[in-house]
Amino acid sequence: MKLDFLKDYDFFTGVPDSQLKPLCNYLIHNHSISDRHIIAANEGNCTALAAGYYLATKKVPIVYMQNSGIGNIINPVASLLNDKVYGIPCIFFVGWRGEPGVHDEPQHIYQGEVTVKLLEDMDIQTYIITKETTEDEVKNQLKLWQPLLDSGKQVAFVVKKGALEFDEKVEYKNDNSMVREDIIKHIVDVSKDDIIISTTGKASRELFEIRETNKQSHKYDFLTVGSMGHSSSIALSIALQKKNQKIWCIDGDGAVLMHMGAMAVIGANAPHNLVHIVINNSAHETVGGMPTVASKLDFAEIAKGCGYKNVVSVNDFTALDKELNNAKKANELTLIEVKCSIGARDDLGRPTTTAKENKENFMDYLASLS
Repeated sequence: MKLDFLKDYDFFTGVPDSQLKPLCNYLIHNHSISDRHIIAANEGNCTALAAGYYLATKKVPIVYMQNSGIGNIINPVASLLNDKVYGIPCIFFVGWRGEPGVHDEPQHIYQGEVTVKLLEDMDIQTYIITKETTEDEVKNQLKLWQPLLDSGKQVAFVVKKGALEFDEKVEYKNDNSMVREDIIKHIVDVSKDDIIISTTGKASRELFEIRETNKQSHKYDFLTVGSMGHSSSIALSIALQKKNQKIWCIDGDGAVLMHMGAMAVIGANAPHNLVHIVINNSAHETVGGMPTVASKLDFAEIAKGCGYKNVVSVNDFTALDKELNNAKKANELTLIEVKCSIGARDDLGRPTTTAKENKENFMDYLASLS
């Protein structure tokens, strides 16, 4: 389905999703990053941005996201947008990962089963867009929904895989030279048999394949295949329970931004055995490469302000190896920001073990440590 009907709307905000890549490309191509199109830190953030836009203009905003982000919108939808509170209209576009009957990764299975129910439980009427849906059908549905929007309600298009089209090519890149998979190889080389907690997306997939190539056990690693933005909190809690063990967290800029308050909690607790590595390519690369706001931030200064004891930023492998080895020997909370390019191997695989197998192997290893 083509996206020309979006010309009737003036404001878009969201968190990128691979299922919605044609929509994201359309927005970058037509609006770039601007006051008409804001890529938010998380889905609750973009729901609040949408509310502010409506309050300022009386115009209906559009919010886009993967269905994994529905949990992040529940509070602002129920306590801000809902017509029993302020009655702020909004149109959601929700990428349907884990659609029942369609093979997907484990973190999407249950979310996919409850996607439509969660939206309807929040009094959000839904319409499913498939490959067969036409643009005229969507326009007609918007007309049918207009009385709901006029009354301050919210509606949602739930988008199946391959349902949207946008022909213009959009290229995402930066000026950094370090490749993420190589960065993770260097981390593995230094960390040895230490614990690694890795963030969702390609970073965890690359870590899994590096272990396979090295013929190493996966017991050292917890692959946070879902729960974007929460790997550092998992790492913090493990570090506090296993004080005699070095804990490494491989994070991404998009994940850090999604729940950046976690850094304040980490800094306040200041575990001496935690190394927090933020691989920063300033992009939501796993879902297509759309930019984050990380290129405008200084993670090192943010970490310092949150109470991290040792903070560095590197952009080449000589500096990376030096700081990894320093962190290995250090006895203080450390953050290493690594400036990274956008891109991954086309043949990058996925973990061949289940999430529960990963959990059990990991917990058995943790139990063997003091």
